[in-house]
Amino acid sequence: MRFVTLKLDGREVAGIRTSRGVVTLAALNEAKGTSYPTDLLSLIQAQEIPALTAWYNAGGREELEEMATIPREKCIFGPLYRHPKRIFGIGLNYKDHAGDIGSAAPTGFPGSFFKMADTLIGPGDTIQLPRLKEAVRTTAEAELGVVLGRDCRDVSEEDWQSAIVGYTTILDMTEESILKGNEFVAGNPRYLTIVKNFPTFFSFGPELVTPDEVPDVLALEVQSVHNGAIYAKNTVSNMTHRPARLVSLHSSIQGWYAGDVLSTGTPRAFPLQDGDVAECRIYGPNGFEMEPLINPVTDLKKHPELD
Repeated sequence: MRFVTLKLDGREVAGIRTSRGVVTLAALNEAKGTSYPTDLLSLIQAQEIPALTAWYNAGGREELEEMATIPREKCIFGPLYRHPKRIFGIGLNYKDHAGDIGSAAPTGFPGSFFKMADTLIGPGDTIQLPRLKEAVRTTAEAELGVVLGRDCRDVSEEDWQSAIVGYTTILDMTEESILKGNEFVAGNPRYLTIVKNFPTFFSFGPELVTPDEVPDVLALEVQSVHNGAIYAKNTVSNMTHRPARLVSLHSSIQGWYAGDVLSTGTPRAFPLQDGDVAECRIYGPNGFEMEPLINPVTDLKKHPELD
């Protein structure tokens, strides 16, 4: 099952993908006499997605095809939602990416950091390279996102999927010139808060794919795509810290809230310039693919007319 958020009549509303387009949750409620929340974060927090998924797989898919649908060509996707309680990122989770900034991939504990919700944008929104004069190398990182489905602590690795509600595509931006340019050591983690939290530095969506559609998350291939060309790719099985460990370990540290977003690391980051297009693609076995996440890039230094 695949959930999206649409920009519709000045609002952002949740819907379900069908072969013909999108059925909004409001249209589903009208057709079925249900009262599901009509924004995706509230739907997650109400823990309604597992029951909706069971209904979908037991005949709901066919019912949706008969409901009022917004055609695919008229769909404008937004971010899945705007205000998660927390966005949690994992740095240097593939060896190739660690080499980009002259560091070794963390082995004992993952290299972790928080991002603020006000960095968040969605599909088609513009990544803005900062005006700050010291910011001269912004990179984009295509990543597999894991969305938490319930408030929880101390989740075992064996039971990690009980804590999640689905997967998504993510582009996570870093201002590498500041991260690498200090006098202490390349990639100094003291600077992660600064370099990760410029406005527009986190894009996610357009789809939340429920776990039943992804029988083997380790077989997924994550692609960093720069101006339409694959810059780097790797499979989740090659992560130093795989999703099961990441969800379990952090549940035993800070715990999780429903709607938290875990960004699991990138095969490799690519530098951005004015006019570029950044993209995250995720594929899997047997023709599986997620709707790609695509964002144009504008350098604010070159566009003083922009706020």
